Amino acid sequence: MTSVRQQKNSSFEKGKLALPEVSKANLLRVGDSFSAGFVIFRGTDMPSYTVTVSTGSQWFAGTDDYIYITLVGAEGCSEKTLLDKALYNDFERGAVDSYEVRVEENLGEILLVKIEKKKYWVHDDWYCKYITVKTPSGDHIEFPCFLWLVDDNEVVLRDGRAFLPQDDKTSLVKRHRQKELEMRRKTYRWKEWQPGFPMSIDANRHKDLPRDIQFDSEKGVDFVLNYSKAIENLCVNQFMHMFQSSWSDFGDFERIFVRIQNTISEYVMQHWKEDFMFGYQFLNGCNPVVIQKCTKLPDKFPVTDEMVSVSLERDLTLQEEIEAGNVYIVDYEVLEDIRPNCTDPCTLQYLAAPICLIYKNIKNKLLPIAIQLGQTPGKSNPIFLPTDAEYDWLLAKIWVRSADFHHHQNITHLLRTHLMTEVFAVAMYRQLPAVHPVFKLLIPHIRFTMAINTKAREQLICECGIFDKANATGGGGHVQMIQKAMKSLTFRSLCFPDMIKARAVDDKKELPTYFYRDDGYQVWEATKSFVSDVVHIYYTSDETLQKDEEIQAFVKDVCSFGMQDFDHCEFPKSLKSREELTEYLTVIVFTASAQHAAVNFGQYDWCSWIPNAPSTMRRPPPTQKGLANVNLIIESLPDRGRSSWHLGAVWALSQYQEGELYLGMYPDEHFIEKPVKAAMEKFRKRLAEISGSIKRRNDGKKLPYYNMSPDKIPNSVAV
Repeated sequence: MTSVRQQKNSSFEKGKLALPEVSKANLLRVGDSFSAGFVIFRGTDMPSYTVTVSTGSQWFAGTDDYIYITLVGAEGCSEKTLLDKALYNDFERGAVDSYEVRVEENLGEILLVKIEKKKYWVHDDWYCKYITVKTPSGDHIEFPCFLWLVDDNEVVLRDGRAFLPQDDKTSLVKRHRQKELEMRRKTYRWKEWQPGFPMSIDANRHKDLPRDIQFDSEKGVDFVLNYSKAIENLCVNQFMHMFQSSWSDFGDFERIFVRIQNTISEYVMQHWKEDFMFGYQFLNGCNPVVIQKCTKLPDKFPVTDEMVSVSLERDLTLQEEIEAGNVYIVDYEVLEDIRPNCTDPCTLQYLAAPICLIYKNIKNKLLPIAIQLGQTPGKSNPIFLPTDAEYDWLLAKIWVRSADFHHHQNITHLLRTHLMTEVFAVAMYRQLPAVHPVFKLLIPHIRFTMAINTKAREQLICECGIFDKANATGGGGHVQMIQKAMKSLTFRSLCFPDMIKARAVDDKKELPTYFYRDDGYQVWEATKSFVSDVVHIYYTSDETLQKDEEIQAFVKDVCSFGMQDFDHCEFPKSLKSREELTEYLTVIVFTASAQHAAVNFGQYDWCSWIPNAPSTMRRPPPTQKGLANVNLIIESLPDRGRSSWHLGAVWALSQYQEGELYLGMYPDEHFIEKPVKAAMEKFRKRLAEISGSIKRRNDGKKLPYYNMSPDKIPNSVAV
């Protein structure tokens, strides 16, 4: 690269090239092409601005292309100036370079900076982090960028102060704001990937996305590559092609478990058959969002007192236990009538829609006391009990665990974190310019989300994708599930406290070991406090919010386009108070960070021991008792090939990204104002306190819960 830069320098030595000067009448048409040549310098007696340019440190961020700058002030505009130093490699990866820009007269307050990139030899993308301008009077003005310039591209930047639309007074900055949004709406378009889904970004492949939202290295998030690497690392590639080949017994599963070095997964392997482990996972496993208090036994689940009396420990009837608040229920009704995977004609696969009754015993442990594997009671749909034969009861629990796996993957994880965050992300880019404080607040929390989702649609959940290989809801069942689940997805169900209260599991005394809830409350409140601080810095009153046309357009775009204006979604179309805005933005930040972390990074812990979370079942649900044995269970569980794909998948999905940014880490300084930086520091301090308290609680526990610990919560949905 040095030789290329030297060749470039020999062609453009300082002082030897200047194109015609610009008519000042045409300089202030922001967003149009500036009719300007470029200048290297014009003499030492002219006013001088020092321009400092920071290039990103990610791979391929540097460039050998020509970079030009134009300073736009309130009283005038500089000529287009080539930023180049003789015999020096400008704009190398991670570099911070300074240049002198000389003008004929003082430009007044610098309002905008225009950066242009022109091809030198071949197009060479460039990532610009920020630009600072030191004026002749000694003032320093920061211009955050954090954008890729591709091809012969240009970008016009405002200084780093955040402004609401009504705060812009001059026609110059108003036109810039309008032009930016017009261009964004052409670039970030809505698309319906599947009928009844939340809308997504209009891109079929990762490489079709705007460069600014692509991964720095696509190879790092290639699902096929990552799964293959996971399978190789876990030493299960010898089983990969053994589809249809059953394992011999439960101990045989340990052959693909031998490389696991994970305390929780080993504990699961040792205790997965036990009722306490089955019940505990509804609180702190991968899917801690389905359990709810049972206030009335549903007619479709006719559990009698006689059936469960032996499991009750308080000398109360089942009805009395329900009234005392000691009975909980989990219902996978959403799985009813979902078409199981039929992409492999050699292996039939099956799904069930079970209901499970859970009892809180006198030691506050949750234990299953009744399981029905279908939604319609009857002779062929018996209610399985702990008093049944060992393998009848074990098989019934395995069916519940398999249903929970499908609910988790498709609804809790994919729909309610990945797809919902994408809705907010697309609307943000379409409706909020970079100068808007809410854009600056949200941009770290939607980082790479559209990229990972597009990659998933391209490789993972598409027709004949990876998801079809090992999952009973592959082959279209996952689409059906999400379409059904959308009917119960409301805005309030994304508000963490509301979601907890709606299931009547908010009382800490009643469920003292519900760590997902307890840690989630802390992170939610810390996040909400931070968001509130930022909101109140820029919105001095509710009326200020109501007059903000951009934030109102953002909220409306989410509801009317992102959520397709579904009547049942109950997303707001406008916001009237700062409190409403605070809650709305807290939902976005929490969903993208804490909620996703809670349901994603524990997958290897809880799902790597395959009998505890079967991705498919190869025998139909039992229709009568007394037939289950070890052979039937082994023949029901995933075969060797599907087990290997499953293990590779949960390993790959549970890995943190290299250079992960965790909650509260904002290295890209989109905000420059001191009050916001103080709010960020306060937020980080509170998060550190929460992490410390969680660590102290986990010390010495055989089953530590850390999925909601802020130091393990990435800022965004990026895996």
